[in-house]
Amino acid sequence: MLVIALAKGALLGDSVARLSQVGMDFRPLLAADNRFLQMNDPHTGTQALLVRNQDVPVYVARGQAHLGIVGYDVLRESQAEVAQLVDLGFGHCRMSVAVRQDSPYTCALDLPAYSRVATKFSHCAREFFTALDLPVELVPLAGSVELGPITGMAEAIVDLVATGRTLRDNGLVERDVLFHSTARLIAHPLSYRLNQYGLQELTAQLERIQVHTAHKTDLEHIQQREP
Repeated sequence: MLVIALAKGALLGDSVARLSQVGMDFRPLLAADNRFLQMNDPHTGTQALLVRNQDVPVYVARGQAHLGIVGYDVLRESQAEVAQLVDLGFGHCRMSVAVRQDSPYTCALDLPAYSRVATKFSHCAREFFTALDLPVELVPLAGSVELGPITGMAEAIVDLVATGRTLRDNGLVERDVLFHSTARLIAHPLSYRLNQYGLQELTAQLERIQVHTAHKTDLEHIQQREP
């Protein structure tokens, strides 16, 4: 049976919608009262595992799931050994450096050496500051990293930003973007190479859908700009 790991939270709705375009029906997972952590679609003989965002690459890398849909930010942070197959084009956000609005630092390079940086994404942050040749002290947090600069525990943060509203509401401002993130289709490398359960054909289907979706979106944007 083909098993797909899906992330709970913001990506789930779009993930279920995209899979429905290739005939897989996992809509019951979206119900407000859903308590199931796995669901079978008898029409396609596939199974979905509903897991935390950070766990999707783990399930795929260890072979408990053949495919997964997860944010690029999670992939960058986890460094899991998975095959990245398709940029699905939804779940847009960015990994950014932010400081207090009244901070004198206008970019990351303005930070003094060994400044404290609060983050949930220690690998991504370390990689970024290492590339800048700027030594910093990373302060790992599991919750609201915005409190780091507010309380004086850190001079800056590295965190995901979508609309930027949370930063603005808490008196913070973006200074640098590390990278942009969208949802990615990933696979267990060996399963994909062996084309188990037709993974290569399914991937090609999803890629065609994404190309069509992106083209349609571009046309809509052009039409909106026309006088």
